[in-house]
Amino acid sequence: MTAADVIHLLVRQSATVAVAESLTGGLIGAALTTPSGASKAFRGGVIAYATDLKAKLLGVPDDLLAREGAVHREVAAAMARGVRELTASDYGLAVTGVAGPDPQDGKAVGTVHIGLAGPSGRLWHRDIQLSGSREDIRNGTLREAIDLLRGVLEVKFGEHSG
Repeated sequence: MTAADVIHLLVRQSATVAVAESLTGGLIGAALTTPSGASKAFRGGVIAYATDLKAKLLGVPDDLLAREGAVHREVAAAMARGVRELTASDYGLAVTGVAGPDPQDGKAVGTVHIGLAGPSGRLWHRDIQLSGSREDIRNGTLREAIDLLRGVLEVKFGEHSG
């Protein structure tokens, strides 16, 4: 399923999404704003590449960042909640990870955490290990993030792709 399909599902549900991106540097926002009609569902995004911006812009707790570093499941969740609140969106989709070429905060290249915050405080996660080049990891993260959002929207809307 493509980003266009996800936008279509959001529009059909009268729902909105915003993104908080680290390692993808805007790829997810770009994918979600490419389809026509995206303005009906996409609210905006924050590219928080530097660790301190995750706290300043998205409200990720400083103590969490100090304890775990920027590449952690709870950081992705906090980023997702933060961008959802910041933009008054129904869903906040966030990614953090290591695209390489070097490990970060003791985490291996290809380590990726995706968080999705939704209505009623719901939270979904996807923790993955990707391989390949920096570009492969960034594009794989884009695909996985879109797929996580699609899966949640399909279940909510009662649709399932085969």
